[in-house]
Amino acid sequence: MNSSEALPSDNFFRLISNSEVYIVTGLPAGMAVAGLIKHDDELFRNACVTLAATAVNYGITTAMKYSFNRDRPYVTYPDITKKSGGGSPSFPSGHTSGAFATATSISLAYPKWYIIVPSYVWAGTVGYSRMLLGVHYPSDVLAGALVGSGSAYLTYKINQKLNSKKRLKPCDYPK
Repeated sequence: MNSSEALPSDNFFRLISNSEVYIVTGLPAGMAVAGLIKHDDELFRNACVTLAATAVNYGITTAMKYSFNRDRPYVTYPDITKKSGGGSPSFPSGHTSGAFATATSISLAYPKWYIIVPSYVWAGTVGYSRMLLGVHYPSDVLAGALVGSGSAYLTYKINQKLNSKKRLKPCDYPK
């Protein structure tokens, strides 16, 4: 089998790769809606911190992509087949950084093994899928994981600092 032939696992890894955008946006949006419906200030605030981490992450990732302007593996090495989308520069992996930003944010907000383990397994699988599908180098994925986790940790710490300096009032919810 040559590298251009599809493997049975390709569809699974495309699904994992494509899940990133839905989970990164859908999870905090769902948390925010649930927080509003349940009048749960902590859940709503955790959703806001997760969204802020995502915004910080994508800002840093985009700036790095266009600063380094690294070609994707399938461009540099013609024997590598592109099996998924990937049009912007390669370094760092945006899918991986988004997945790790979300996994880290959720894990910091809810530090329970049954949240942490599945979050990071999913994020790691997203990163692996980007390499397997021929659109990223291992260093792209490693950098994406570090940028995503770092963005989430930084956002979490800033939120902690802001909340410790002045006690935020609970949100006023529409009745």
